[in-house]
Amino acid sequence: MYQIRKAEKIADKIYLMDIEAPRVARHCEPGQFVIVRMDEKGERIPLTICDYNREEGIVTIVFQTVGASTYKMAGLKAGDSFRDFTGPLGRPSEFVSEDPESLSRKKFLFVAGGVGAAPVYPQVKWMKEHGISADVIVGSKTKDLLILEQEMREAAGSYYPCTDDGTYGHSGMVTSMIEELIEKGNQYDVCIAIGPVIMMKFVCLLTKKLGIPTIVSMNPIMVDGTGMCGACRLRVGDEIKFACVDGPEFDGHLVDFDNAMKRQQMYRTEEGRALLKLQEGDTHHGGCGNCGGEK
Repeated sequence: MYQIRKAEKIADKIYLMDIEAPRVARHCEPGQFVIVRMDEKGERIPLTICDYNREEGIVTIVFQTVGASTYKMAGLKAGDSFRDFTGPLGRPSEFVSEDPESLSRKKFLFVAGGVGAAPVYPQVKWMKEHGISADVIVGSKTKDLLILEQEMREAAGSYYPCTDDGTYGHSGMVTSMIEELIEKGNQYDVCIAIGPVIMMKFVCLLTKKLGIPTIVSMNPIMVDGTGMCGACRLRVGDEIKFACVDGPEFDGHLVDFDNAMKRQQMYRTEEGRALLKLQEGDTHHGGCGNCGGEK
């Protein structure tokens, strides 16, 4: 059992939890995710890692209530436990294995939308710990839905909050904030965007036009987290990939976002899942066989 050390509501329908999971904390890196299960019959829920403390054996997760399982999860308190806390899963962010000195010569721009701020934070924090400055744009519908603001301000070189209603920070979408920064003379070597699929699509359309290589995390389309359900199947260039097994991060300029969004809609119904399985044949499932967990 994996005890919850802290549980708090940080915005409307958004919750943060610190989980005691020493093995995961020792081995996880930015970009990876875990699979949680509340009890013996509980649903497997893949969640990207928001933060970790290797010394204390703590892993931080952030989630939004969207269905029965996450609503039930939101009711857990400090002292309660998860039945399973499996990870780390997925591939770490590419920059983790790069030479910090060469990274320091690059200018990074992180773009987060909504709960996407949670997986962006450990990446920005890693950058700061390695002496690398990065600018961060975080967008939400309203100020009340912005999360991890203090943490982002402390870790980022420059922090730019955006609200759709214009009541706080930059008025408008994250894409218009990118355009404004470029117009002011900012130059970026790499953009990393994490958030709703539609947001990542439009960020990539813009950065492709601007000539900025862009990495996206396709964690929003994951369901089972092992590749066996076929939910996170997507086209990346001429290849078929699975977000949970091959990613979750990919070259955003190669991802077929329209296909991914269409599959998301179809996957919500039993009839749609059956049709996808029939149409995609042997390529419908991925499967990894490499799931870790606490041992």
